[in-house]
Order: sequence, then structure tokens, then C-alpha cells
Amino acid sequence: MTDAKTALVISAHAADFVWRCGGAIALHAEMGVEVTVACLSFGERGESARLWKEGKSLDEVKAIRRAEAEAAAETLGVHALECFDLGDYPLHLDRGDKDRLVDLIRKVQPSFLLSHSQYDPYNTDHMYTTQVVMECRMIAQAWGHNPGEKVLGAPQLYLFEPHQTEQMGWKPDTFLDITPVWDRKRAAMEQMNGQVHLWDYYTRVAQQRANHFKRNSGGMSGGRDCQYAEGFQSVYPRTVDAL
Repeated sequence: MTDAKTALVISAHAADFVWRCGGAIALHAEMGVEVTVACLSFGERGESARLWKEGKSLDEVKAIRRAEAEAAAETLGVHALECFDLGDYPLHLDRGDKDRLVDLIRKVQPSFLLSHSQYDPYNTDHMYTTQVVMECRMIAQAWGHNPGEKVLGAPQLYLFEPHQTEQMGWKPDTFLDITPVWDRKRAAMEQMNGQVHLWDYYTRVAQQRANHFKRNSGGMSGGRDCQYAEGFQSVYPRTVDAL
């Protein structure tokens, strides 16, 4: 490990980190933050309909999704991409899988974590992932888990935007201006050829969040201009010296 600031994204499927927080990844990478992305699955069964319609085999679908994720990660400046290959629909982690994730969290020692909304009736892999992330964050903080290792501090967990936002109980409290790296996020999205229908959808989402960024930074009274943004919901309290 270096002394660089670090972050960890935990993505249920291979493309989730691109659509939902690709801008945050690219922006922080440009700041010198070492961003690790853990993909728990390739989304091979549930999020690769186009490839199945083309008659691809399971191994072919997984290989294509891995290659797409690797290309997108490189475009965004990801420091390390960890593919757990645990399968999806449904995604399930046993105790050994969770220990592996705890090991990664302790290795990275992230200053913040990013993962899914806590509720998603359309894709239970997503909300299950965040349940696991919260559990593993807790375990990584425990001095009695593998004594002698460096324990985790208290990194914030930010929940990135789900696909059908209004149905998820997701309430953003943080908006990030990703305008300077938008071209990189769009290029990464275009690596996801199995889900072409989402390219323009997530472009519109970023534009909508830019409007919210401007409104909450001062609006018509001098708010900062923003063309593209991402929204996040924080899970844990923040500690501050002044408001």
C-alpha cells in the first residue's frame, strides 16, 4: 500500500459501477485517489439479455462482460478491478466470500465506500450487496477479526443512484459535479455494449442531477454552473467542526 488516499466501490454486477458512479471514480482518480472496484458478479445471467439473444454461451457472456468491465475501468482510471465472479440472479455470498470482501476492505483501507441503494424491489442483488457491504464494513472494524491486522476506521458509505429512483426510497444528500470528467464516463458507458439502451438514459440522469447541483449550490442567486452530476445518499453521520 502507498500513502495515497483510497476509495472502494462495491458493485453487484460488472456494469453497475459505470452507470452509477463512473464520474465519481474518474474525478477522484484525477485527484490522485486510488479507487478500487470490486465486481461481485459479471451480471451474466440477469443483465446481459442482448448477448443471450445473440446465442452466446454462459462462458462467452461472462468473458464479454469481464472485458467490458476491464475496458471501462481503464477508461475511468480505476486503480484495481477485483472480479469476485460469484454469479448473479441471485447473487449470494457465503462466509468465505464475505471474509474475502473483508480482506479487501482492510487491504484498501478506503476513505469512503460506494455501493447500491438499501432497497430495490426490481433487483434484489443490488440491495443484498449493500446489506453485505454494511456487514463486512462492521467486521472489518472488529479488533477480534483476524487479530494483528490493521482494522478499518469509519469510512462513509455512499449509496449511488438506483435505476428506478422513485421506487427505491433513495434520498440523495450529496451531489457531485462530474462535468470535468463527463467525457470519460460517457466513453466508459459506451464500453458496455450489452446494455446500449442505458447509454442515453444515464446521460439524462447526469443532466438532471446537474440541475439539482446548481439549485443546491445557490440556484438563481449565484449557484455554481454544472452540466453533469451524480447523486449519493450517505448512510452514517458526518463529524464536523463547523457548519
